[in-house]
Amino acid sequence: MRAGNAEYRASLDFPDVMPIFPLAGALLLPGGNLPLNIFEPRYLAMTDHALSSHRLIGMIQPDPVAGAGEIEPALCRMGCIGRLTAFQETGDGRYAINLTGICRFTIDSEQPLLNGFRQVRFAICEDDLDFGHRGEESAALHDRDGLLDTLRKYLAANGMSANWEAVEQTDDETLVTALCMMSPYGPAEKQALLEAGDLNTRAETLIAITEIALARNGESSAIQ
Repeated sequence: MRAGNAEYRASLDFPDVMPIFPLAGALLLPGGNLPLNIFEPRYLAMTDHALSSHRLIGMIQPDPVAGAGEIEPALCRMGCIGRLTAFQETGDGRYAINLTGICRFTIDSEQPLLNGFRQVRFAICEDDLDFGHRGEESAALHDRDGLLDTLRKYLAANGMSANWEAVEQTDDETLVTALCMMSPYGPAEKQALLEAGDLNTRAETLIAITEIALARNGESSAIQ
């Protein structure tokens, strides 16, 4: 997996410990790009630390079910490692950054706070490092037409449009990643998309979530 100027091929390409950014509703996937506005002092310190070292930050959602941990909040079981590939000082004390997704990770153990931000030891999902380098068969969607049909229904139901020529020219992995990351769903749904084990499972999960949302919207319209 290439992210910015760096190539990640195996677990040895990662540090033992990295900072994490717990943020509900934020979804980063391998190969995707997540712009962030950093303003809290501890996360400004986290960004400074990443810039001065390995440029890696683990995006992860708080776990609303598990409740409070030893260091609040408790966290979901899986997140995604991003490389800091763009950075800008805004002039008013904030940072505007971009994270490029590398691979998913699970937490092995949480480490002591550093300048207010959280750090973890972690294990990576090494299969994610093949993003963009898989063979045509393993990188192919089984039901691309079904995914696009669901997208058309969602856009129509919400009075939105898309550049279909650009959509048709987008490869399967990039398409699924972009649609998942742009999806307007809640933290639980986004966690399900993150934890989907492969391209087709992720696409099927997105289709199922969208069909549920469309059905709910239809029921709401019928009641009104």
